[in-house]
Amino acid sequence: MKDAKRLIPGALISIALIAAVFYFIDFGNVLKALSVANYRILAVAMALSFLWLTVRAKVWQTLLRDKPPYREVFFATGEGYLLNNFLPFRLGELGRAFLLSRKSGMKFAEILPTIFIERAVDLAFSAAILLISLPYVVGSKGSERIGIIVSVVVVIGLVVMYILARKNQWALDIFHKLTARWPALQKTGGNFLELFFTGLGVLTDGWLFVRFLLWMTFNWAIALAAYYLMTLAFFPEAKWIWAAFILGAAAFGGAIPSLPGAVGTFEGAVVGALTLFTGDQSTALAVSLTARFYNYLNSGVIGGIGLMREGESLAGVYKELMALRKKEE
Repeated sequence: MKDAKRLIPGALISIALIAAVFYFIDFGNVLKALSVANYRILAVAMALSFLWLTVRAKVWQTLLRDKPPYREVFFATGEGYLLNNFLPFRLGELGRAFLLSRKSGMKFAEILPTIFIERAVDLAFSAAILLISLPYVVGSKGSERIGIIVSVVVVIGLVVMYILARKNQWALDIFHKLTARWPALQKTGGNFLELFFTGLGVLTDGWLFVRFLLWMTFNWAIALAAYYLMTLAFFPEAKWIWAAFILGAAAFGGAIPSLPGAVGTFEGAVVGALTLFTGDQSTALAVSLTARFYNYLNSGVIGGIGLMREGESLAGVYKELMALRKKEE
Protein backbone atom coordinates (compact mmCIF):
# COMPACT_ATOMS: atom_id res chain seq x y z
CA MET A 1 0.00 0.00 0.00
CA LYS A 2 2.88 2.35 0.78
CA ASP A 3 4.37 1.79 -2.69
CA ALA A 4 0.94 2.12 -4.31
CA LYS A 5 0.46 5.55 -2.69
CA ARG A 6 3.77 6.69 -4.16
CA LEU A 7 2.46 5.84 -7.62
CA ILE A 8 -0.69 7.97 -7.30
CA PRO A 9 0.72 11.44 -8.22
CA GLY A 10 2.47 10.14 -11.34
CA ALA A 11 -0.53 8.03 -12.30
CA LEU A 12 -2.86 11.04 -12.05
CA ILE A 13 -0.58 13.12 -14.29
CA SER A 14 -0.38 10.31 -16.87
CA ILE A 15 -4.14 9.69 -16.83
CA ALA A 16 -4.89 13.41 -17.22
CA LEU A 17 -2.59 13.71 -20.23
CA ILE A 18 -3.92 10.52 -21.83
CA ALA A 19 -7.49 11.84 -21.35
CA ALA A 20 -6.48 15.11 -23.02
CA VAL A 21 -5.05 13.18 -25.97
CA PHE A 22 -8.31 11.24 -26.41
CA TYR A 23 -10.35 14.44 -26.14
CA PHE A 24 -8.44 16.69 -28.50
CA ILE A 25 -7.06 14.33 -31.14
CA ASP A 26 -8.82 12.69 -34.09
CA PHE A 27 -7.54 9.09 -34.15
CA GLY A 28 -8.77 8.66 -37.71
CA ASN A 29 -6.24 11.28 -38.76
CA VAL A 30 -3.58 9.59 -36.63
CA LEU A 31 -4.11 6.32 -38.49
CA LYS A 32 -4.06 8.18 -41.81
CA ALA A 33 -0.74 9.82 -40.87
CA LEU A 34 0.72 6.43 -39.93
CA SER A 35 -0.44 4.92 -43.23
CA VAL A 36 1.21 7.57 -45.42
CA ALA A 37 4.46 7.95 -43.47
CA ASN A 38 7.78 7.36 -45.25
CA TYR A 39 8.79 3.98 -43.84
CA ARG A 40 12.16 3.97 -45.57
CA ILE A 41 13.15 6.97 -43.49
CA LEU A 42 11.64 5.35 -40.39
CA ALA A 43 13.71 2.21 -40.99
CA VAL A 44 16.90 4.29 -40.85
CA ALA A 45 15.67 5.94 -37.64
CA MET A 46 15.00 2.53 -36.10
CA ALA A 47 18.51 1.37 -37.04
CA LEU A 48 19.87 4.46 -35.32
CA SER A 49 18.05 3.40 -32.15
CA PHE A 50 20.39 0.41 -31.84
CA LEU A 51 23.42 2.56 -32.61
CA TRP A 52 22.25 4.96 -29.89
CA LEU A 53 22.09 2.17 -27.30
CA THR A 54 25.49 0.87 -28.41
CA VAL A 55 27.07 4.29 -27.84
CA ARG A 56 25.13 4.84 -24.60
CA ALA A 57 26.72 1.68 -23.23
CA LYS A 58 30.14 3.11 -24.12
CA VAL A 59 29.22 6.34 -22.31
CA TRP A 60 28.51 4.36 -19.15
CA GLN A 61 31.55 2.11 -19.52
CA THR A 62 33.74 5.23 -19.72
CA LEU A 63 32.29 6.47 -16.42
CA LEU A 64 33.02 3.04 -14.98
CA ARG A 65 36.69 3.55 -15.98
CA ASP A 66 36.42 0.66 -18.47
CA LYS A 67 36.53 -1.83 -15.58
CA PRO A 68 33.58 -4.04 -16.66
CA PRO A 69 33.72 -5.71 -20.10
CA TYR A 70 31.80 -3.73 -22.73
CA ARG A 71 29.56 -6.73 -23.47
CA GLU A 72 28.27 -6.80 -19.89
CA VAL A 73 27.78 -3.02 -19.78
CA PHE A 74 25.92 -3.16 -23.11
CA PHE A 75 23.38 -5.73 -21.92
CA ALA A 76 23.02 -4.10 -18.49
CA THR A 77 22.25 -0.79 -20.23
CA GLY A 78 19.52 -2.42 -22.32
CA GLU A 79 18.14 -4.18 -19.24
CA GLY A 80 17.98 -0.89 -17.35
CA TYR A 81 15.99 0.86 -20.07
CA LEU A 82 13.69 -2.17 -20.40
CA LEU A 83 13.02 -2.12 -16.65
CA ASN A 84 12.30 1.62 -16.74
CA ASN A 85 9.70 1.04 -19.46
CA PHE A 86 7.67 -1.36 -17.33
CA LEU A 87 8.57 -0.91 -13.65
CA PRO A 88 7.69 2.04 -11.37
CA PHE A 89 9.94 4.40 -9.38
CA ARG A 90 12.65 4.53 -12.12
CA LEU A 91 13.79 1.12 -10.90
CA GLY A 92 15.66 0.61 -14.15
CA GLU A 93 18.45 2.87 -12.88
CA LEU A 94 18.77 0.85 -9.70
CA GLY A 95 18.29 -2.32 -11.73
CA ARG A 96 21.14 -1.84 -14.18
CA ALA A 97 23.55 -1.03 -11.34
CA PHE A 98 22.35 -4.10 -9.46
CA LEU A 99 22.52 -6.42 -12.47
CA LEU A 100 25.96 -5.16 -13.53
CA SER A 101 27.32 -5.57 -9.99
CA ARG A 102 26.43 -9.28 -10.09
CA LYS A 103 28.39 -9.99 -13.25
CA SER A 104 31.24 -7.45 -13.27
CA GLY A 105 32.95 -7.82 -9.90
CA MET A 106 32.26 -4.15 -9.10
CA LYS A 107 30.28 -3.23 -6.01
CA PHE A 108 26.75 -1.85 -6.35
CA ALA A 109 27.62 1.29 -4.36
CA GLU A 110 30.59 1.93 -6.65
CA ILE A 111 28.44 1.70 -9.78
CA LEU A 112 25.50 3.81 -8.55
CA PRO A 113 27.20 7.26 -8.56
CA THR A 114 28.16 6.85 -12.22
CA ILE A 115 24.43 6.68 -13.01
CA PHE A 116 23.82 9.89 -11.04
CA ILE A 117 26.56 11.61 -13.05
CA GLU A 118 25.22 10.27 -16.35
CA ARG A 119 21.67 11.47 -15.59
CA ALA A 120 22.85 14.87 -14.39
CA VAL A 121 24.76 15.44 -17.62
CA ASP A 122 21.75 14.20 -19.61
CA LEU A 123 19.67 16.93 -17.96
CA ALA A 124 22.35 19.48 -18.85
CA PHE A 125 22.29 18.40 -22.51
CA SER A 126 18.48 18.48 -22.69
CA ALA A 127 18.41 21.95 -21.09
CA ALA A 128 21.06 23.19 -23.55
CA ILE A 129 19.12 21.81 -26.53
CA LEU A 130 15.93 23.50 -25.33
CA LEU A 131 17.72 26.81 -24.81
CA ILE A 132 19.18 26.66 -28.33
CA SER A 133 15.87 25.79 -29.99
CA LEU A 134 13.50 28.03 -27.97
CA PRO A 135 14.15 31.23 -30.00
CA TYR A 136 12.70 29.45 -33.06
CA VAL A 137 9.49 28.41 -31.29
CA VAL A 138 6.38 30.57 -31.53
CA GLY A 139 4.82 31.45 -28.19
CA SER A 140 7.74 30.28 -26.06
CA LYS A 141 8.43 33.63 -24.40
CA GLY A 142 9.63 33.09 -20.85
CA SER A 143 10.12 29.34 -21.32
CA GLU A 144 13.89 29.76 -21.46
CA ARG A 145 13.81 30.27 -17.69
CA ILE A 146 13.03 26.59 -17.23
CA GLY A 147 16.13 25.59 -19.17
CA ILE A 148 18.28 28.08 -17.27
CA ILE A 149 17.00 26.87 -13.89
CA VAL A 150 17.62 23.23 -14.80
CA SER A 151 21.12 24.08 -16.06
CA VAL A 152 21.98 25.89 -12.81
CA VAL A 153 20.66 23.01 -10.67
CA VAL A 154 22.65 20.49 -12.71
CA VAL A 155 25.85 22.52 -12.44
CA ILE A 156 25.38 22.90 -8.68
CA GLY A 157 24.79 19.15 -8.38
CA LEU A 158 27.96 18.33 -10.32
CA VAL A 159 29.97 20.80 -8.23
CA VAL A 160 28.70 19.21 -5.01
CA MET A 161 29.59 15.74 -6.30
CA TYR A 162 33.03 17.00 -7.33
CA ILE A 163 33.64 18.43 -3.86
CA LEU A 164 32.55 15.15 -2.27
CA ALA A 165 34.89 13.26 -4.59
CA ARG A 166 37.83 15.53 -3.70
CA LYS A 167 37.04 15.84 0.01
CA ASN A 168 35.71 12.34 0.60
CA GLN A 169 37.67 11.79 3.81
CA TRP A 170 36.22 15.00 5.25
CA ALA A 171 32.69 13.81 4.35
CA LEU A 172 33.38 10.37 5.86
CA ASP A 173 34.65 11.91 9.09
CA ILE A 174 31.45 13.96 9.43
CA PHE A 175 29.35 10.87 8.77
CA HIS A 176 31.22 8.86 11.42
CA LYS A 177 30.75 11.65 13.98
CA LEU A 178 27.03 11.89 13.28
CA THR A 179 26.51 8.12 13.50
CA ALA A 180 28.77 7.43 16.51
CA ARG A 181 25.75 6.37 18.58
CA TRP A 182 24.74 3.72 16.06
CA PRO A 183 27.72 1.41 15.40
CA ALA A 184 25.83 -0.83 12.96
CA LEU A 185 24.72 2.14 10.84
CA GLN A 186 28.20 3.64 11.06
CA LYS A 187 29.84 0.47 9.76
CA THR A 188 27.33 -0.28 7.00
CA GLY A 189 26.90 3.34 5.91
CA GLY A 190 30.63 4.01 6.06
CA ASN A 191 31.40 1.07 3.78
CA PHE A 192 28.70 2.20 1.35
CA LEU A 193 29.97 5.78 1.30
CA GLU A 194 33.57 4.70 0.69
CA LEU A 195 32.47 2.76 -2.39
CA PHE A 196 30.15 5.61 -3.43
CA PHE A 197 32.99 8.14 -3.29
CA THR A 198 35.15 5.75 -5.31
CA GLY A 199 32.53 5.91 -8.04
CA LEU A 200 32.45 9.71 -7.87
CA GLY A 201 36.21 9.73 -8.43
CA VAL A 202 35.61 9.93 -12.18
CA LEU A 203 34.89 13.64 -11.71
CA THR A 204 38.46 14.23 -10.53
CA ASP A 205 40.03 12.55 -13.57
CA GLY A 206 40.10 15.30 -16.20
CA TRP A 207 40.90 13.23 -19.31
CA LEU A 208 38.42 10.51 -18.35
CA PHE A 209 35.66 13.08 -17.88
CA VAL A 210 36.49 14.68 -21.25
CA ARG A 211 36.22 11.25 -22.92
CA PHE A 212 32.87 10.77 -21.21
CA LEU A 213 31.61 14.14 -22.49
CA LEU A 214 32.76 13.36 -26.05
CA TRP A 215 30.91 10.02 -26.06
CA MET A 216 27.86 11.69 -24.50
CA THR A 217 27.87 14.41 -27.20
CA PHE A 218 28.03 11.74 -29.92
CA ASN A 219 25.18 9.87 -28.22
CA TRP A 220 22.94 12.95 -28.18
CA ALA A 221 23.84 13.69 -31.82
CA ILE A 222 22.57 10.22 -32.78
CA ALA A 223 19.34 10.87 -30.86
CA LEU A 224 18.90 14.21 -32.62
CA ALA A 225 19.40 12.57 -36.04
CA ALA A 226 16.89 9.82 -35.21
CA TYR A 227 14.24 12.29 -34.01
CA TYR A 228 14.77 14.42 -37.11
CA LEU A 229 14.26 11.39 -39.37
CA MET A 230 11.13 10.32 -37.47
CA THR A 231 9.71 13.83 -37.82
CA LEU A 232 10.74 14.03 -41.49
CA ALA A 233 8.92 10.77 -42.23
CA PHE A 234 5.63 12.46 -41.30
CA PHE A 235 6.41 16.11 -42.11
CA PRO A 236 8.53 16.43 -45.31
CA GLU A 237 9.08 20.12 -44.52
CA ALA A 238 10.60 19.33 -41.11
CA LYS A 239 13.72 21.20 -39.99
CA TRP A 240 16.53 20.18 -37.64
CA ILE A 241 15.45 22.75 -35.09
CA TRP A 242 12.10 20.99 -34.77
CA ALA A 243 13.85 17.78 -33.83
CA ALA A 244 16.03 19.62 -31.31
CA PHE A 245 13.03 21.13 -29.55
CA ILE A 246 11.11 17.83 -29.60
CA LEU A 247 14.09 15.93 -28.21
CA GLY A 248 14.61 18.43 -25.40
CA ALA A 249 10.90 18.44 -24.56
CA ALA A 250 10.76 14.64 -24.61
CA ALA A 251 13.70 14.43 -22.19
CA PHE A 252 11.94 16.73 -19.73
CA GLY A 253 8.63 14.93 -20.28
CA GLY A 254 10.32 11.69 -19.28
CA ALA A 255 11.52 13.30 -16.04
CA ILE A 256 8.01 14.31 -14.90
CA PRO A 257 6.32 11.92 -12.40
CA SER A 258 4.21 9.47 -14.35
CA LEU A 259 3.31 5.84 -14.86
CA PRO A 260 6.22 3.54 -15.83
CA GLY A 261 7.79 4.39 -19.17
CA ALA A 262 6.66 8.05 -18.94
CA VAL A 263 3.28 7.01 -20.35
CA GLY A 264 1.29 10.14 -21.15
CA THR A 265 4.00 12.63 -20.18
CA PHE A 266 6.24 11.61 -23.08
CA GLU A 267 3.39 11.80 -25.59
CA GLY A 268 2.19 15.10 -24.14
CA ALA A 269 5.68 16.62 -24.40
CA VAL A 270 6.27 15.49 -27.99
CA VAL A 271 2.78 16.39 -29.23
CA GLY A 272 2.89 19.79 -27.53
CA ALA A 273 6.35 20.58 -28.90
CA LEU A 274 5.61 19.51 -32.47
CA THR A 275 2.19 21.19 -32.53
CA LEU A 276 3.89 24.55 -31.86
CA PHE A 277 5.63 24.18 -35.23
CA THR A 278 2.92 22.51 -37.30
CA GLY A 279 -0.48 23.02 -35.66
CA ASP A 280 -1.24 19.39 -36.58
CA GLN A 281 -1.93 17.53 -33.33
CA SER A 282 -2.97 14.24 -34.94
CA THR A 283 0.18 13.81 -37.01
CA ALA A 284 2.22 14.98 -34.01
CA LEU A 285 0.73 12.09 -32.00
CA ALA A 286 1.72 9.69 -34.81
CA VAL A 287 5.31 10.96 -34.44
CA SER A 288 5.19 10.52 -30.65
CA LEU A 289 3.89 6.94 -30.97
CA THR A 290 6.70 6.20 -33.42
CA ALA A 291 9.22 7.67 -30.98
CA ARG A 292 7.79 5.49 -28.20
CA PHE A 293 8.19 2.43 -30.42
CA TYR A 294 11.77 3.57 -31.07
CA ASN A 295 12.36 3.59 -27.29
CA TYR A 296 10.77 0.20 -26.76
CA LEU A 297 12.49 -1.45 -29.73
CA ASN A 298 16.13 -1.16 -28.67
CA SER A 299 15.54 -1.78 -24.96
CA GLY A 300 13.13 -4.64 -25.67
CA VAL A 301 15.54 -6.47 -27.96
CA ILE A 302 18.83 -5.84 -26.13
CA GLY A 303 17.38 -5.84 -22.62
CA GLY A 304 15.30 -8.92 -23.35
CA ILE A 305 18.32 -10.82 -24.64
CA GLY A 306 20.28 -9.70 -21.58
CA LEU A 307 17.64 -10.94 -19.14
CA MET A 308 17.34 -14.27 -20.97
CA ARG A 309 21.12 -14.74 -20.86
CA GLU A 310 20.96 -14.40 -17.10
CA GLY A 311 17.82 -16.48 -16.60
CA GLU A 312 15.96 -13.44 -15.26
CA SER A 313 12.45 -12.07 -15.75
CA LEU A 314 10.89 -8.65 -15.18
CA ALA A 315 8.90 -9.97 -12.22
CA GLY A 316 11.95 -11.62 -10.69
CA VAL A 317 14.13 -8.52 -11.03
CA TYR A 318 11.31 -6.36 -9.64
CA LYS A 319 11.11 -8.48 -6.47
CA GLU A 320 14.88 -8.31 -6.00
CA LEU A 321 14.95 -4.54 -6.52
CA MET A 322 12.07 -3.90 -4.11
CA ALA A 323 13.88 -6.00 -1.50
CA LEU A 324 17.01 -3.94 -2.14
CA ARG A 325 15.09 -0.66 -1.79
CA LYS A 326 13.56 -1.73 1.53
CA LYS A 327 16.97 -2.82 2.78
CA GLU A 328 18.45 0.59 1.88
CA GLU A 329 15.51 2.37 3.54
